[in-house]
Amino acid sequence: MEKLLVILTFAGALLALLFAVFNARKVLKFSEGTDRMKKISLSIRKGASAFLKRQYKIVLIFFGVMFVLLGIMAILGLLTPFVPFAFVTGGFFSALSGYIGMKIATLSNARTANACQEGLNRGLRVAFSAGSVMGFTVVGLGLLDISIWFFLLKFVFQLDPRAISSSMLTFGMGASSMALFARVGGGIFTKAADVGADLVGKVEAGIPEDDPRNPAVIADNVGDNVGDVAGMGADLYESYVGSIISACALGVSAFGSLSAMALPMLLAALGVLCSVFGTFLVRTKEGAGQKQLLRALSRGTNFSAILIALASFPLVYFVLGKENQTIYFAILAGLVAGVLIGQATEYFTSDSYKPTRNLAGTSETGTATIIIGGLSVGMLSTLLPIVIVAICVLVAYFVSGGAGSASMGLYGIALAAVGMLSTLGITLATDAYGPVADNAGGIAEMAGLDQKVRQRTDALDSLGNTTAATGKGFAIGSAALTALALMASYIDKVKSIDGGSAKIANLNITNPTVLVGLFIGACLPFVFAALTMNSVGRAAQSVVKEVRRQFKEISGLMEGKADPDYASCVDLCTKASLREMVMPTVVAVIVPVIVGLILGCAGVVGMLAGATASGFLMAVFMSNSGGAWDNAKKYIESGVHGGKGSDCHKAAVVGDTVGDPFKDTSGPAINILIKLLSMVSIVFAAIVVNFSIL
Repeated sequence: MEKLLVILTFAGALLALLFAVFNARKVLKFSEGTDRMKKISLSIRKGASAFLKRQYKIVLIFFGVMFVLLGIMAILGLLTPFVPFAFVTGGFFSALSGYIGMKIATLSNARTANACQEGLNRGLRVAFSAGSVMGFTVVGLGLLDISIWFFLLKFVFQLDPRAISSSMLTFGMGASSMALFARVGGGIFTKAADVGADLVGKVEAGIPEDDPRNPAVIADNVGDNVGDVAGMGADLYESYVGSIISACALGVSAFGSLSAMALPMLLAALGVLCSVFGTFLVRTKEGAGQKQLLRALSRGTNFSAILIALASFPLVYFVLGKENQTIYFAILAGLVAGVLIGQATEYFTSDSYKPTRNLAGTSETGTATIIIGGLSVGMLSTLLPIVIVAICVLVAYFVSGGAGSASMGLYGIALAAVGMLSTLGITLATDAYGPVADNAGGIAEMAGLDQKVRQRTDALDSLGNTTAATGKGFAIGSAALTALALMASYIDKVKSIDGGSAKIANLNITNPTVLVGLFIGACLPFVFAALTMNSVGRAAQSVVKEVRRQFKEISGLMEGKADPDYASCVDLCTKASLREMVMPTVVAVIVPVIVGLILGCAGVVGMLAGATASGFLMAVFMSNSGGAWDNAKKYIESGVHGGKGSDCHKAAVVGDTVGDPFKDTSGPAINILIKLLSMVSIVFAAIVVNFSIL
């Protein structure tokens, strides 16, 4: 029976990876277009590959140090000997997910631009198929990693369920660490290039977006791939794996059986099948507006969600039995919450609705008012996700038997997070296709294609901004649920250590160590956001200066008679992002250990609670503000409020440059932060129990 469960999970992984290969081969059959288009695409591909190679060299040093440290802890008996290896494999698969997604994205950008010459639906199919490669690679590698480790620990090394879940939590820490490097490093690169290109090119020089005269234009397109594709892939891999393994750990705590541990893995495998069916429903017609394009993507994601909702009921019955069938409603709560968070995000960030259209109207009175308006939209947008997640937590807790057993209720919350991400294959496909469409628009502009092509790529790109914001909403919502589950896993881990129960006996809010930890945790997302925003600002300054220098010093550049030095901007962004990405990641790893050694286990619980609450709000606020600013700019570019080149457009461009690091660097990285804090706390729990001051 147990081997059958592992085989089914492995089959889900295999299906996802085979479907990713199928989509990749389908995309590569399309033509890249003219020689000029091929040349531009090749430049972007080389720049993205070069950046990732340099990034991975730095990350390799970090993982080497952590491997040695975890190995020493294992030798001392503080961890099982499998932990260091699990940590490395988690990081490896997270990096591999991002790398594969980036490779197919850079091979698809010119193909999408060329397909848009034939029609909007054809362009959508190419870009969406490329996004599907990313989506199904992430879920396939995630399930592959989990199923292999489960098989080895159970059937080769024959560990008990608690030891299995404890070891598997560690590769979640490896995945989170890699995801943070990828999101922060890629996010700094892409937003430094984007801000530099927009401020000097569009605002100061008055030339169009992606104009080949702009020295930062290739760096901007490279950034779309290393940040919005490779960084996002590593991020969503971490979210997906983290939700599954936290549910596995709590399943062991609640039931003490491998069946409860296997349920989240089987649910994820079933979600792969449902996602595959949903992808075949994504299509649109020529001349479709934003609502029609959104409906085309929603048709696929909603169909997949309905399928998994129907299929998970017999799955729960089969795995846990009739007496525990109410747990199904926890999964359903997570699914519904994910859909509702997506709808709320769409409302606040799509230019089909009032918030973004009204935000575009604030540009009539200048830059200051559009920035004020964007901040207001982002702050207001936090209300609905908080309410949705709160209701989801309560429903999941009580339908799972939380009134009688807290561990059962917490298991239900963890399953709600798995339910929310169960159809990640298609959800991520709708997110990952956006950067492909964005690159396609740049190639269309630089290659001098017909204006109709750029209009089609802009329509797909604008939709991509909304689906990207929706994808971030899913990731942030699941992060909140997963962080709650991991917090419970931390408490469970501490209690399993000799002397640990006494260290965590008083978790009352009036306990000063808990209260101080709460304040520290609440502050961490703000400090983290400040570090990443400053990093983008410093990197962008260097790009702005370089672009200004080239416009001034290269004779004939503005007249189109000379070529800019694209490579210098790519190199500037690469060096700056690699230098700046280290500190935020190190802070996320070190702070939980320091807080634990000073305040003890109770202080760590307070820190995790504070970081989860404020981090969830901060991430939603920043992601939605950025999405609204970006689509307000594109709404103006469609012809309203004076259109491109008007004062309103210039104000919107400045608003968008503020929103860029909000939505693509700091915001999405915060959801990784709150889970990494929990993962690190769990791994170093034994040290805190034995050596804390308080």
